[in-house]
This record gives sequence, structure tokens and C-alpha cells, in this order.
Amino acid sequence: MGRPSKALLDRERIAATALDLVDAEGDFSVPKIARRLGVQTASVYHHVEGRAGIVELLRVRIAEDIDASTLELRPWDLALEAWARSYRAAFAAHPRAIPLLTTSQIAAPEVLAQYEQGVATLLEAGFALESVMPVITAMENIVLGSALDLAAPEIMWQPNPDGSTPLLAQALAAVPGPGRADQAFEIALTAFLDHVRALVPTATA
Repeated sequence: MGRPSKALLDRERIAATALDLVDAEGDFSVPKIARRLGVQTASVYHHVEGRAGIVELLRVRIAEDIDASTLELRPWDLALEAWARSYRAAFAAHPRAIPLLTTSQIAAPEVLAQYEQGVATLLEAGFALESVMPVITAMENIVLGSALDLAAPEIMWQPNPDGSTPLLAQALAAVPGPGRADQAFEIALTAFLDHVRALVPTATA
């Protein structure tokens, strides 16, 4: 019997299968990945370094959808805003992967390269070295929280039927149409950028 023209198993297939499982079930296991791919569990381990290796494959797969070219925009605040929006869109497509990725250290060179570029953009703009990572981390907090919010129900609050929460009911009724998560993200991102601009007097927008 001849050898297949295409490998039955590689890191790309493992990543795609793991992401499908996470999107559907919120997690993955190596045996489940193996079953879906029609191979032995041990075969998967020949391509990745256990569960942690698969988590990094997931990170790389999602990060591929973040437009790193946004960090080449100038001025710096335009770059940071565009990066945040692209980052949010990439993770909003896979919100159930967020808990897996935020609880493990980032090690994938492809992903670290994007952070390197982000650091360079902020340093070029005049940010103090010690403020760079807090700024990037704060941006990620907003982005990932909003990506999770996009997966939540449009109306997250159910006022008490006995009328004991009338102000909440009025506030909910006053929300201008659908898009609660998008509206909240715009407020958070605008406030974040305004604050960060004020941190660096030498950085001009």
C-alpha cells in the first residue's frame, strides 16, 4: 500500500482540531484530538509537547488573525487602537479559548514577535520603559474582557419582577438598541487611550 500523499497528522491539523473542540466544548484533551484525527494518542505526542504545547498551538492559530501590520501605523495611538480592535475581533471568534490562553505563559515565537513590535512602537513614541508592559496589559484586559462579553447574552440583567429594581429596569430600557458589548468596548477603549496619552507628555497623538 502506497504512502498517503498528505500526512495524516501535523501540528496544523492538531491545532485546528483542538480549536474546534474548544469552540464546541470549552476545552480539549489529547485523546479526543486523537480520536477526531483517527490516530493513536501517542501519535499526537510525537508532534507536540503535551497539553501545554497544544495550548501554544491554539495561541498561534488565533494570533494569526490579529493584524500585526496595525502596529506600523502612526501616530502611536492610532496603531494601539487598531491593534486592540483587531486583537478583539480575533478572540471574539473563539471566546472559549480565552480562559485557556490567559492562564498559561506566552512562549510561541510567532506571538512574541507581535509583542516585540508593540513594545517597539510604544518606546518609539516616547513611553518610559517601565510603563510599556502595564499599558499593553491594560489593553489586553479591555480587549479580552470585551471578547468574552460579545459571547454573553445581549441582556445580562433580569430586573426583579416584584419591581424592587426600578432604576435598573429603566436603565436597561434606555440602552440605545442592540450592541451592548460594542458600546461598552468603545467607552473602555476611548477612556484607556485618553489615559495612556496623558501618561506620556512627550508622545504626541
